[in-house]
Amino acid sequence: MLLLAQGAAAQVQPHRAEYVLRLGSAINAPRVGTATQDLALDCAGWHLKRDVKGEVPLTSTWKFSLVSLLDSEERRSGDDLRYRALQVQNGTEREVRGTVRRANGELRAEITSPDGPAHLRLPPLTMMPVASIDYIIDKLRTGTGAFPALTFDAQGTNDASRVDVTQIDDSAIRRRPPADKPVVVPGRSWPVSMSFTKGVNEQQKPLFAFSARLFDSGVLDHVTVNADVVTVSADLQALEMRPLPRCR
Repeated sequence: MLLLAQGAAAQVQPHRAEYVLRLGSAINAPRVGTATQDLALDCAGWHLKRDVKGEVPLTSTWKFSLVSLLDSEERRSGDDLRYRALQVQNGTEREVRGTVRRANGELRAEITSPDGPAHLRLPPLTMMPVASIDYIIDKLRTGTGAFPALTFDAQGTNDASRVDVTQIDDSAIRRRPPADKPVVVPGRSWPVSMSFTKGVNEQQKPLFAFSARLFDSGVLDHVTVNADVVTVSADLQALEMRPLPRCR
């Protein structure tokens, strides 16, 4: 999810978060997988590793298995992103490698996938993945209740995505199953909903939407993802906050 203005200080904090995935949003929903987000920061920039694994039973005889991996490096300036994404769906692998650069007022992406090389010219206001989360948190801090953002989706569409963010009532956030041990997350937080649409066309149907509690460190909890055919929930199971590097 989602770029702060060039040169601004990052608000997101480096951390490692582990989640359990469940099918549906009910308190007794069955576990179907795990997810891990490992966000590290050094003096050059951000290093993001995301690992999602799951198996969703769509019918009594048909299960959909998915592995989704992302390994990316993003400069602090928000002008450069390099990434590798791997999707494995029911045993079929698809690897994508890409570079996104901002230069001379333009944002361009070079992407290599099984479909061959592609060169994209992206909307100039498109943000890199980590920097865009900063942008969203900054807008929420100022009390903005609803706003759009453009982010580059490196793990899904490999294109610009419009994200419509709305601060919602706290009661609309799904609660943690009673059997799960609560995980304390420091900092301020906001209950939000976000819908994701490929490209900038507001008339297109969103690919998916989710509600969650977003903390000012960039950590998410109580996540409920709604897509066309399935609803998946994600609850934080373990969290390690990491110190910021000392850079001159």
